[in-house]
Amino acid sequence: MTRTRSANLMTILMWIWGVSVLLFLLLPILTITVYAFNSGRSLGTWEGWSIHPFQRALSDPNIIAAVSTSAKAGLGSAVLATVLGTLGGIAAARVSGKAVALFMGLISLVLVTPEVVNAIALLIWYVRIGGPFGPGANLIDYGLLRLMVGHAIFSTAVVVLVVRARLAGLGNTLEEAAADLYAPGWRRFFQITLRTAAPAIGAGFVLSFTLSMDNTIISSFVSVSGYTPWPVFVLSAIRSGLRPEVAAVSVCLLVLTLLSVAAVAIALKGAGRRSRSLQ
Repeated sequence: MTRTRSANLMTILMWIWGVSVLLFLLLPILTITVYAFNSGRSLGTWEGWSIHPFQRALSDPNIIAAVSTSAKAGLGSAVLATVLGTLGGIAAARVSGKAVALFMGLISLVLVTPEVVNAIALLIWYVRIGGPFGPGANLIDYGLLRLMVGHAIFSTAVVVLVVRARLAGLGNTLEEAAADLYAPGWRRFFQITLRTAAPAIGAGFVLSFTLSMDNTIISSFVSVSGYTPWPVFVLSAIRSGLRPEVAAVSVCLLVLTLLSVAAVAIALKGAGRRSRSLQ
């Protein structure tokens, strides 16, 4: 009887602990969702329920421009990070030796380096480049390019780790079998390696896009006039007081992120099923 009571008490405590953790994680999201419907002019003062913050946000050209800049920079940096990170992850998983250990050490260095250090280094680098990549260049959208490259540095390291973990866990038996059947290298790469790594590549793309949308430090250092991303816009708006429109846009971005993750999860589920069929 004592043992049963102890087990029941432990179960109750674990439930309380689990609910507390969930509340700790979700309360900020719930708070910003509620205050997105605040009818007042200040985000910190609740004056009742209203959908006017969403209407004002959709009609504010500054907000639309900031969100558009973040979305474009996020997509560009996600594509760049996914391409580079996928190639790096495949190389790290399929090649052995001291060079790979050095490569993974450098990747880890990128992950642990304070973001403000990367931001300052990027700012100096962009100033030193100048030339055809400077503001006013016709062939390159310089403002977006600065953001894309800056955001892709950290994201590329994340994609490398994700893709490497996926391929290292599966081994290279399929590639070796295809080589024994005289399949050319390009065919093994596209039909086996990439298909096997597809779930990790998709996850890396979503992570890269999310990290770019959330990047504040690098964005505040490298952004130029006319290309202010959403985090920098919110940071500058704090000086004059946040409005409910900021919360409304945040909720819209949250919903779009959840829908994107759901769509990618469905696609990755199908890709994972196809990769298992190859095995």
